[in-house]
Amino acid sequence: MLHNMIATSSPAPRQHLQLRAAVLQPEARVATKSSILSFSFIPVKALRSLASATAVALLCLLMVLPVAGWGQSSRKGVKEVSPFVEGRQKVRRSDYDSVWKFTSFEGKKKYYCQFDYATMPTLTESRRPEWGNFSPVMNYLTTVTRSPLRICAIFALNPSVTDEEQRTALIESARSEALAAQKALTSWMTEREMRNKVQIQVAQVDYRYWMGNDYFSSEQPQEEIIRLGYILYFGTKKVNLFPSAAEGAKSFNNIKFFPNDATVQESYDALLDDLAAYLSENDRLEVLLRGYSDNIGTDAYCKGLSRQRAVEVKKKLIARGIPSYRIEIEANGSADPLGDNSTYEGRIANNRVAIVLQ
Repeated sequence: MLHNMIATSSPAPRQHLQLRAAVLQPEARVATKSSILSFSFIPVKALRSLASATAVALLCLLMVLPVAGWGQSSRKGVKEVSPFVEGRQKVRRSDYDSVWKFTSFEGKKKYYCQFDYATMPTLTESRRPEWGNFSPVMNYLTTVTRSPLRICAIFALNPSVTDEEQRTALIESARSEALAAQKALTSWMTEREMRNKVQIQVAQVDYRYWMGNDYFSSEQPQEEIIRLGYILYFGTKKVNLFPSAAEGAKSFNNIKFFPNDATVQESYDALLDDLAAYLSENDRLEVLLRGYSDNIGTDAYCKGLSRQRAVEVKKKLIARGIPSYRIEIEANGSADPLGDNSTYEGRIANNRVAIVLQ
């Protein structure tokens, strides 16, 4: 009889599954409600003890969280700024004033000090440092003890180093070395209770662009990492230490290609004429040709095709009188598509060379 009662009260298998699916999520809420209701059977004294223990646990948690660095911020609302200036800066040495010919700094100027910053840790360890080319700067800082200073160590990679993996490793090494030198200087100033407010930075510059015409007439360096020195700015204004010559420059349309082809069509002759003329009129500008392709084929094929397209455009510019050293190429393969590769029109949009003035 009991068996018959259970069988009668139980839902059919299909109904059981439907009900389970319908209440699968609310099950947790029902269980929680049942658990809360079950507290009505606990004695009042036990509930008071439980409440006291919970309060103590919460208090301990609140005390531990700040010590553990919860939030990972030492000061509310203050973000740590990286000392590294990203990218390879294209600036000329002639853009900056030299530090050897002054007795005081002007707040509107940016200065260049030719100095091997790698010697800074050794200098700061000596009792009476001989600062060399850096002497005018230190004389000023010790005289004007509240002077705000931005000091950026700059380095370049030897243009003869072309392997990308090697260049990446050299950049990381150069950054670490320069930052260590900067910290040695600021630690030395702190130990001597100098009150100058100093902001340190590290940046990579394009060596050939930095040297300008002197690059072709001077002896080429042998070291892989070229320590150029410091860029200095005295003042509190937010000044860009590395303004780009391409700011406000004219823009040019992409050069498009047929799929699986690297031929520059004659219809782009007028665009190439305009680009060559503009580069000739603005001798401080250089051009970066970024080659792209659609996604038809292997990654190696797409990247090779995109490189060949950039090379073909470079040849056209050289034929129009632009020196090869002012033209940089970059192969991006099928990256950064502009159109849908499943359509012919989209593939045409993606098979391109982008023109970037820098």
